[in-house]
Amino acid sequence: MQGLKKWWAGFSEKHPKLSKWLYQIAFFIIFSEGVTIFQYLVFTFMPRALGLGLAGTQWTWPGIPVTLFGKSFTWNALGYDVLYDAAGNVMIGGGLGYFLSMLTGSFLAQCINFPLQRNITFKSHGNPAWQAMWYFIAWIIITPIVNSLNCVWVGVMQGVVPDWLYNIGSTFIMGGISMIVFFFVFKIIFPEGEAKKEPAEAK
Repeated sequence: MQGLKKWWAGFSEKHPKLSKWLYQIAFFIIFSEGVTIFQYLVFTFMPRALGLGLAGTQWTWPGIPVTLFGKSFTWNALGYDVLYDAAGNVMIGGGLGYFLSMLTGSFLAQCINFPLQRNITFKSHGNPAWQAMWYFIAWIIITPIVNSLNCVWVGVMQGVVPDWLYNIGSTFIMGGISMIVFFFVFKIIFPEGEAKKEPAEAK
């Protein structure tokens, strides 16, 4: 371990910019993968906790009918179709319950991710309120985009594979794609170093 630290110190001295990027990418991936696992657990178990009532509630937008690979579903930027079994009974894993689970898992993951990335990965000392505001705005913009992609995955795979299996794909789409986009968002909103101080007033 001491040899590795010594090597890294020498590498960082010779390649300061590259070493900074490697450090940030490494910690960014570690923290992002951690919250991705958290999201998977929420996506899998929260719909069951919310029950059949919300699973059977249709709330979608824009609601465009689509047929892919022999599967018909509604494409949405927000929301998911209600799922029914062969007997016509509502199934867990769709409807408003699934959408609320997706939103909750994604939002809570960002609440965990934000301080870790800000304080450890990017070591930023900027205004936390300003940074949180822009992070939230980025999340609002990114969420409908990844949700619309996930809607296609869920529409095709639901009923074909167990929910725990298609939730792995959903986690990759919701978490993986967001992770890539957020890295560059972080590079913008998390300036490194000490916050700029106001010039002292003239006496």
